[in-house]
Amino acid sequence: MRAVLFLRYSTEMSFFVYIVSCADATLYTGYAKDIAARLREHNGDEKGGARYTRGRRPVELVYSEICETKSDAMKREYAIKQLSRAEKQHLIRTAKRGKK
Repeated sequence: MRAVLFLRYSTEMSFFVYIVSCADATLYTGYAKDIAARLREHNGDEKGGARYTRGRRPVELVYSEICETKSDAMKREYAIKQLSRAEKQHLIRTAKRGKK
């Protein structure tokens, strides 16, 4: 599993909002405190994971951002989920360009 993180810093008190690309080319957005563990759950390596991703494995991390609080992460997750697929793809491309 290849994971690409777009993070500038990390602390134990942070939450992450992320987008994964599923095997069927759909995008799934979520939030987590431990993004690596959440990816293992989504891919079936650990118990858990979203029902949506269970039938669409493997998933690959394509975007993530850090939030200071759980509330901030949940609000950002909601905002990203309101975006169209094209807008999410633009967000992913923009983040990848900024990382270079």
